[in-house]
Amino acid sequence: GLGNVAGWFSSIGVPGFLGYVVAVIELVGGIALILGLLTRYVSGLLVIVLIGAIFTAKLSGGLMGNGQGAGYELDIAFILVALHLVFAPTTRWSLDSLFSRRGSTEQ
Repeated sequence: GLGNVAGWFSSIGVPGFLGYVVAVIELVGGIALILGLLTRYVSGLLVIVLIGAIFTAKLSGGLMGNGQGAGYELDIAFILVALHLVFAPTTRWSLDSLFSRRGSTEQ
């Protein structure tokens, strides 16, 4: 459970409470991305989480891994996708566009 995640975070030198923070960001943020809600903000948070994962847990394994653990090549791909979502225009199928359209017609 999350207690084990917090313990693992502590074992690699990261404060354990961040395990809970990362879990919430990934779960709630993933649902928000599926819905297209707060896409830019959630994607920005995920970029921060992924960079943290690279520097705290995966950097020593190398880009493609070292046979004992995964590398950080997939994390870099996810960072690029998340950065695209931060800077890309909103699509008409997202809740973000629905709320922005509603706000612009009320003025």
